[in-house]
Amino acid sequence: MPIATVNGISLNYQVKGSGDLVVLIMGTGSPGRVWDLHQVPEFVKAGYRVCYFDNRGIAPSSESTQGMKIDDLVADTAGLIELIREGDEKAYVVGTSMGSRVAQELALTRPELVRKAVFLAGHARLDEFQKTLGEGERELADAKTALPPKYAAAITAVMNLSPTTLADSRSARDWLDLFEFSTAPTSPGVRAQLGMDENFDRGAAYGKISVPCLSVGFEHDRMIPPYLSAELAKAIPDAQYVEIPDVGHFGYLERPEAINSAVLEFLRS
Repeated sequence: MPIATVNGISLNYQVKGSGDLVVLIMGTGSPGRVWDLHQVPEFVKAGYRVCYFDNRGIAPSSESTQGMKIDDLVADTAGLIELIREGDEKAYVVGTSMGSRVAQELALTRPELVRKAVFLAGHARLDEFQKTLGEGERELADAKTALPPKYAAAITAVMNLSPTTLADSRSARDWLDLFEFSTAPTSPGVRAQLGMDENFDRGAAYGKISVPCLSVGFEHDRMIPPYLSAELAKAIPDAQYVEIPDVGHFGYLERPEAINSAVLEFLRS
């Protein structure tokens, strides 16, 4: 993947396919290549030019260990679009979780760069559970406490997967093995991502978003419950809302065909 200097930092990105530009923005702690599992191949097949990248905080992009704000990630994404677009082309922007926050703010502040926006597990605010969870994650990282891999895998699974997936023995075993083997200490860059402000409420501000938007909720999402994604759609003029059944926070990995279908239908409409 090429590395570019964007917004004063190094940004690791990849572009595949040809056609109208789609930019994919990943959530907290995950590299952009996660999109390459299910979304990139289908979007390229559908005739789009797809860009995904590692947000600041995820090496080899700049880790920004001194800290960051959501505005920094928005400016990073805007700078990348300006770098790779053709002429004055606008991009379709798709984010998930933290990446949705980036996409939401980009749609609000830089509408000249955005053709349409899709928010997977999007949210205009966090409730008390998410705020408490965030505080706990930061305290755990700062204490450098290493959870036993099997326990860490179980917690990751129950927080990010649906009961339907976990009720299937073979599927549950595959996911638990994956989470166990990928358990690693929180990197300084991810810790910086975790440190971003969680006491925000952008509902009123999003009433000024003018680009077409789709908010996608995941039925069994414990990290960003679907009522927050539905609330987001209500805050944005003329935004659409779709809820995907039988998926958790990792819905785009659990049922990628359903998520891809919903997103592509919206992009084509």
